[in-house]
Amino acid sequence: MSVYLIADIKVTDDGWVPEYAANVHNLVEKHGGRYLSRSGNIETLEGEQKDSTLIAILEFPSRAALDGFAADPDYAPYGTARQSGSVSNFHVIDDTDIAGAIPYLKAG
Repeated sequence: MSVYLIADIKVTDDGWVPEYAANVHNLVEKHGGRYLSRSGNIETLEGEQKDSTLIAILEFPSRAALDGFAADPDYAPYGTARQSGSVSNFHVIDDTDIAGAIPYLKAG
């Protein structure tokens, strides 16, 4: 079952960004993941406007793969730098439909 990591980030000190942007995608790929988007082009269609700098959406083949990425010692210095220089909200969702009404999604 695929899982998706939604990273909503407000950069407070951009010193970490170049190294993170240049290197973390390789670690994501190492764990079978891929970026679907990593964009600063954010438009709020409904609800409160957030002051996010960027939102990234990553797909992993399983929760175990995502957990492997997050726990990878090679990722630790990048994660620590991001946490020190941002306000980050990470959410994990799976590929299910809670109502079970969309035929191409698994009922969740």
